[in-house]
Amino acid sequence: MILSPRFEEALVYAARLHAGQVRKGTPIPYVAHILAVAAIVLEYGGNEDEAIAALLHDAVEDQGGAATREEIRQHFGETVVQIVDGCTDAEAIPKPPWRPRKEAYLAHLWLAPPSVRLVSAADKLHNARAILADYRAIGDALWSRFSGGKEGTLWYYRSLVEVLREPETTPLVEELARVVSELERLTRT
Repeated sequence: MILSPRFEEALVYAARLHAGQVRKGTPIPYVAHILAVAAIVLEYGGNEDEAIAALLHDAVEDQGGAATREEIRQHFGETVVQIVDGCTDAEAIPKPPWRPRKEAYLAHLWLAPPSVRLVSAADKLHNARAILADYRAIGDALWSRFSGGKEGTLWYYRSLVEVLREPETTPLVEELARVVSELERLTRT
């Protein structure tokens, strides 16, 4: 597949939206995450709309809510907006309490369309890889970055694997399962 100028436009738009943002607890520019998620989507067979949604998957939640959603709709279309909305767990400020919000997202993901599940799985895979790498580097100090702490974060990622495996699994979900299993194994010792 050859990506069109729409993808380039989305890349520039997403980079500008997230320009002042860094990854939680790190100096890593947030744009590294959205690039990685888009790459994973493309590597696992995603189409251009899915790759654009991957670039924008946190835009509504983190960078402007309804106004950003409308900009995405105008520039990239309804399909992209639907995928982005499907990957958004909350846009209210302040965000609802962590555990009920994650439980609601898991329930939503259970019935989500394949495009939402693909982008969400790519997002969670990149996050899980980053958590695993950071755990190897700094150990238990990592958990202070997360509202759910160690137990909640591990519960959430294991639950994501279980939900994403239904009704059938994919190579992407199995890669996520391997990373989560490795994280669980390391944190037990």
